[in-house]
This record gives sequence, C-alpha cells and structure tokens, in this order.
Amino acid sequence: MAEAGGELQLSRLSTLSGLPLPTIHRIIRTLVGSGYVRQLPSRGYALGPRLIRLGESASSMFATWARPVLTDLVAAVGETANMAVMDGDRAVYVAQVPSTHSVRMFTEVGRRVYLHCTGVGKALLAQLPPEEARALVERAGMPAQTPNTITDPDLLMVELSAIRERGYVVDDAEQEPGVRCLAVPVTGAPTLSAISVSGPEGRIGAEAVETIAAQLQSAVPKLLAEIT
Repeated sequence: MAEAGGELQLSRLSTLSGLPLPTIHRIIRTLVGSGYVRQLPSRGYALGPRLIRLGESASSMFATWARPVLTDLVAAVGETANMAVMDGDRAVYVAQVPSTHSVRMFTEVGRRVYLHCTGVGKALLAQLPPEEARALVERAGMPAQTPNTITDPDLLMVELSAIRERGYVVDDAEQEPGVRCLAVPVTGAPTLSAISVSGPEGRIGAEAVETIAAQLQSAVPKLLAEIT
C-alpha cells in the first residue's frame, strides 16, 4: 500500500502480493479491525492511523541506532551530522548530532524538507530510477529556496547522474544561504536513507569536500551494521 501511494483495491493487493483474493480479504479484515488499514467509501483500502505510532517508534529507534555513527562523524569532521529518510515526496530528518562549534547548523528531528534542494534529498533521489525521481520532484514542485537552488527538472536529472557516478552530493547553499552540506546515500538500508554533514561555507571549503565525502562514505557500512 505504501509503495502504491497509500491506497489500493483488494484485487490489486492480490496481484501485487501473489496471494489469493480470499486470503487477502481475511488479512485486510484483521488489519482494519486493528486500525492498521481503513476501508474507504470507494471500497478501496488505505493505510490506517495506528501506523502513525509505529512510524514514530521506528523513527525513534533509527535515531538511537544512528547516533553513535553520527557522533563519530562529528568528531572526525567537526560539523553537524544528520540522517534522513524518504517520506512521501519529502525527506524527513530522523537523527542529528550537532557540531561543538558555537556557530553551527541545526535542523530539528522530524523536519520535512524538499528533495531537490537539500543534500539528503538529492542523495535519496539518486537511489531511485531516473524516471521515478523526475516524476517525484515534478509532482512535489521545485521552488527556489536560494539563488543557487536547481529548479529545472532537466538540470536536476543531470546532477543526479553525476551524484550516482561520484557517490556523494554537494549542496552549495541551495537550501540555506551560506550553508554547505555534503551527503551520501545509505544504500542497503531498510528504507531509502541518507546521511549528511553540514556547516558554514567558510568552514567547509572546496578543499575539504573530498575528505568529508570520504568520511561519510566510510560511515555507511557502520550505520548499516546498526540499522539492518
């Protein structure tokens, strides 16, 4: 249901799952009775409200498991480290460890941000097939957050191709003026995930990009060991 946008008919559920329709019907009745699925007036079925609490619990556990790895990243590079996952057509931050600098980047856990203009967002998009990534940002819209924001889907597709090739993202003040962010995909995570390091442009200069990207990439196997 989630992969289909949150709503499906029983016949489609049967086809996608490979289970007989009577079996699907019994399962759905149980899930409806428990609040994990709800029946719609159209006779389709949608994700139910009890999943919200499960999602919140899962997000909390992700933060707990990710924090030691993010803490090591902060110690290595001196800047704020974040973890985000895909949430519909946005990225949502699920964990953060702040820098020890008095001037530092701060993004509250739970904040949802656009995919096209953030380091973590582009790292998430780069894990999707190009046509799916394009459809996602076109549906969500690509508003300019700063003068550096990419607002043309064609240009974004070129950028995503480059990200897949080099293995990391550079967000050059595309979400917030004066802030540079580096991010990498967490390939192999249970859900589409990314980690990032962000800080003032003055502290994350061009000469530091490859070093920080390497630190992020080396953190991915450690994070996977915690969350999978």
